[in-house]
Amino acid sequence: MASKLSVCFLALLFTSAHLAFCKLDPNYYAKTCPQLHHIVASGLKTALKTDPRIAASLLRLHYTDCFVNGCEASVFLDDAKGVKGEKNAVQNRNSLRGFEVIDHIKAEVEKACPSTVSCADILTLAAKESVVASGGPSWTVQLGRRDGKAASEKAANEQLPAPSESIVAIYNKFKAKGLNATDLLILSASHTIGFARCSSFRYRLINYNGTGKADPNMNPKLRADLQAACPNAAADSKLYPLDPGTPYKFDLSYYNNLLSNGGVLESDLYLMSDRLLASWVVGYSKDRERFFKDYSEAMVRMGNVGVITAPNGQVRKHCRVVN
Repeated sequence: MASKLSVCFLALLFTSAHLAFCKLDPNYYAKTCPQLHHIVASGLKTALKTDPRIAASLLRLHYTDCFVNGCEASVFLDDAKGVKGEKNAVQNRNSLRGFEVIDHIKAEVEKACPSTVSCADILTLAAKESVVASGGPSWTVQLGRRDGKAASEKAANEQLPAPSESIVAIYNKFKAKGLNATDLLILSASHTIGFARCSSFRYRLINYNGTGKADPNMNPKLRADLQAACPNAAADSKLYPLDPGTPYKFDLSYYNNLLSNGGVLESDLYLMSDRLLASWVVGYSKDRERFFKDYSEAMVRMGNVGVITAPNGQVRKHCRVVN
């Protein structure tokens, strides 16, 4: 494994947005907020008691934040005078959730360590704890992110991958963040937990590519199940599990589903259209240890996209508004 020094040296070869990684440290709050990890884990545990979907929601919240101008908590900001936040972007409207959970955790952190821990770091930790609580891997989270002072609905519409986009378009959006095809394949497996609204895939069931028929590449049983669950536009707000067998368990089912053309979202099925990616799907479907290891490393890479570190940015007192 590369040393921290060598990793920082490699970061210098990329864009300036990656340079902040050298300033992040897993022990960043060891003295200033030693209770941090416990507070975040406890907050998530409490939320899961009444909302088993919250783990997947927080994981998606982290992903959504990092893909729009970096992991700097812009996703939390409410609309303000002259500024339209990211919550109403096409991919986020009426679907992003978990804000109240982070609000609660942030309030508890503020009680213990006032004006010390950023919302960006709290969300990054919460995403890791969400994976762990779902039976997935753990990893060391680099800390020291600061919160941004702006948000942009326009940027969210432009930068967030959409489930109906081609594999090339989605890959290009990952590439723009310094992530590669392997990251795309591995991070897509976050869909092993969570749900999607019927509106995000119903077009595959009724008039795929203007044919007037369902997507011919979809697993017939899955197609029948989806048509029964989402028969018309009136059902667009209904939810369907991305991994129908184990929607709350972080496991290998996502990849095994892809092998039988069982991807609920078209973007998932696209992964099988590339020969190399398809071969990796086969490999991951049989090797839990390798998948967990690679997923952990990919999450660290995503968590380092476009971070802001001191003296830039700020530590927001409330995640939804700038100080």
